Amino acid sequence: MQKLLQIFTIKDLRNKVLVVLGLLLAFRVLASVPIPGVDPARLAQFLGSNQLFGFLNLFSGGGLSKLSLAMLAVGPYITATIIMQLLTIIFPKFKQLYYEEGARGQAKFNQYSRLLAVPLAILEGFGFLNLLISQQVIARPDFLGMVTNVLAIAAGSMLSLWFGELISEQKIGNGISLIILAGILSAIPSGLKLALASYTPAMLPAYIAFAVIFLGVVMAVVYLNEGERKVPIAYARRIRGNKMYGGATSYLPLKVNQAGMIPLIFAISVLLFPQIFAQIMTAIIPSVGIAINSFVARMMANQLIYGTLYFTLVVAFTFFYSAITFNPEEVAKNLQRGGGFVMGIRPGEATATFFKKILNRVNLSGAIFLGLIAILPIIVQKLTGFSAFQMSGTALLIVVAVSLETMRQVNSQMTMRGYEALN
Repeated sequence: MQKLLQIFTIKDLRNKVLVVLGLLLAFRVLASVPIPGVDPARLAQFLGSNQLFGFLNLFSGGGLSKLSLAMLAVGPYITATIIMQLLTIIFPKFKQLYYEEGARGQAKFNQYSRLLAVPLAILEGFGFLNLLISQQVIARPDFLGMVTNVLAIAAGSMLSLWFGELISEQKIGNGISLIILAGILSAIPSGLKLALASYTPAMLPAYIAFAVIFLGVVMAVVYLNEGERKVPIAYARRIRGNKMYGGATSYLPLKVNQAGMIPLIFAISVLLFPQIFAQIMTAIIPSVGIAINSFVARMMANQLIYGTLYFTLVVAFTFFYSAITFNPEEVAKNLQRGGGFVMGIRPGEATATFFKKILNRVNLSGAIFLGLIAILPIIVQKLTGFSAFQMSGTALLIVVAVSLETMRQVNSQMTMRGYEALN
């Protein structure tokens, strides 16, 4: 606590923290302003019966649960970033921009992502409104009302993104992540209230089991986030003039959770697509759209089928995204150029093969754990029968990861000013 209080004794660091808190408060106000014509009871029933939209509510910072102006929040920007990263596979120019041009290239890459987020926000806003109208959550507005709502939702998303960028500039955590974190934490008081209101002495064993599982999952998530496979790297000695360079040893860290939250987002997008496609087909060919929607609803209502699909998609997308973000051939080539090599492995192709083998092993454990985190609510409910304050593994993963990253940035700020880092 003394170290935490030290943050507020450093004037410029205290000002940064206050600016971040002020921007998060502004976002929470934006997330509380609903669009016109919302039926709160129907909305709560719809979100409660649909786990996929409950997941999307996390990434909207809680804005979707109130159909607020920030109902999409930073979701379109996250989608745009994923699309841009996928384009690096197809277009060499994007790959060069992101991986080879340094900070300047990544800044330009992020700018393209922001521009792409604008049309995505409009499309997603229009799609969500039509889906909610079909579920009778909101009344169908006239043409001008629809245009106004879509533009307001898109503007709210861009404003949320701007808040996130301003927070990131303070270097006290990642702004986009902190906005998502604020939405998750804002739901805790109502969840606790509901859990206490429904408490009976007979439920005590379930509450104890839930607390034990909760603590165990938090420890496991920390272990997953911090876990890495250290590959030892040696550098050859080189003599230039009268000086000797190299001869040192280091290591290349391969994160267990190399892909972060991206596989979960990919999996949810795939699971959501049939529902959105059904809504489009209903407008074109009603009989086909209704049949597709009925089939998807029955499939998603089956917890075993839903959990199996979700788990499989998360595992598959973990391997897929890791292959995008970590290129063994490129890493081996860069090592060889810098005079580095893995001890006992020949430089070049043999090193690339070695990295692929290690990466597949690391990804397997990370992918299985991410898959289990994704279906954690189903597992907890089956084990404890406790659903009043259902634990979301995805929410826990976000909270822990964002907290650790924020702590690292605060540590670096304190170290720069000659203070001891937080433990």
